[in-house]
Amino acid sequence: MKKSVFFGALTIAGLAAGAAAAATLDDVKARGTLNCGVTTGLVGFAAPDANGNWDGFDVGICRAVAAAVLDDPSAVEFVPTTGKTRFTALASGEIDLLARNTTWTFSRDVDLKFEFVGVNYYDGQGFMIPKDMGVSSAKELDGATVCIQTGTTTELNLADFFRKNNISYEPVPIETNAEAQPLYLEGGCDVYTTDASGLAATRAAFENPGDHVVLPEIISKEPLGPLVRHGDNEWGDVNRWVLNALIAAEELGVTSANVDEMMSGTENPEINRLLGTEGNLGEMLGLDADWAARAIKAVGNYGELFEKHIGENTPVGLSRGLNAQWTDGGLLYAPPFR
Repeated sequence: MKKSVFFGALTIAGLAAGAAAAATLDDVKARGTLNCGVTTGLVGFAAPDANGNWDGFDVGICRAVAAAVLDDPSAVEFVPTTGKTRFTALASGEIDLLARNTTWTFSRDVDLKFEFVGVNYYDGQGFMIPKDMGVSSAKELDGATVCIQTGTTTELNLADFFRKNNISYEPVPIETNAEAQPLYLEGGCDVYTTDASGLAATRAAFENPGDHVVLPEIISKEPLGPLVRHGDNEWGDVNRWVLNALIAAEELGVTSANVDEMMSGTENPEINRLLGTEGNLGEMLGLDADWAARAIKAVGNYGELFEKHIGENTPVGLSRGLNAQWTDGGLLYAPPFR
């Protein structure tokens, strides 16, 4: 999702430069807790249960980092953020890591001074409508009212799509997904647009999900991933390689169930380097040898994390698609552990 149109780039860049002056890895270790920014609530990706315990695909990234750095996947303080507040929270140092369906774009990387550490979900913007609306294409939505989250790339993508197709729309601004759901269900807007994964997660939370359809058009590229502040390369490396460890583990057949057994040594040198039984990769990161093994054991490899929270056998029901391993025709590809 998303490009902010509400913050001055210079203000955020200044905050980021100041906050990154301190070594975040040292701060997290000294504090004993990872402050992780997440969405305010999106089924399958990040949502608290009735007891306030957070779970989901993006939450798993936070817990994997905490396991790698602090040897405790529960040592996470989850900070709910909206499309408008997430970048200020990261730039100011309120959070150490932002892991909430955020799109990697040029301006966020370069102008707002953030560092995306990788892509954990390849997505694209879509449209959801009530089934009884009788529309089969987004090009038939001339004059529709559209619920859209403020402070996001979807605002710009939506304007581009309707302009390109010479049709009109009336935006209905909302700030959070939780605000959008009842508004859309009550007829406050004809259409809800956001990332296709977010639409699937939103529909899964409806009492009658079959009454709603996601139209076939995908109108943008939305590479979603965790991000940190510019200027603290060591912390960026830690988060980048924790994500890569989960991706590589799936490719190499390392799971939460067999990681302990594989730590006794295998005939595959890359598995041994990944799990710290060979080489000194952990030391290079400022961590111990078992950092990646702890992350994998805590949340599973990428495939386990995906299938548990958002896969085809969950209410969200997403297929792997572009998010399959490169060996299976997808885009997931972890650099070598050597």
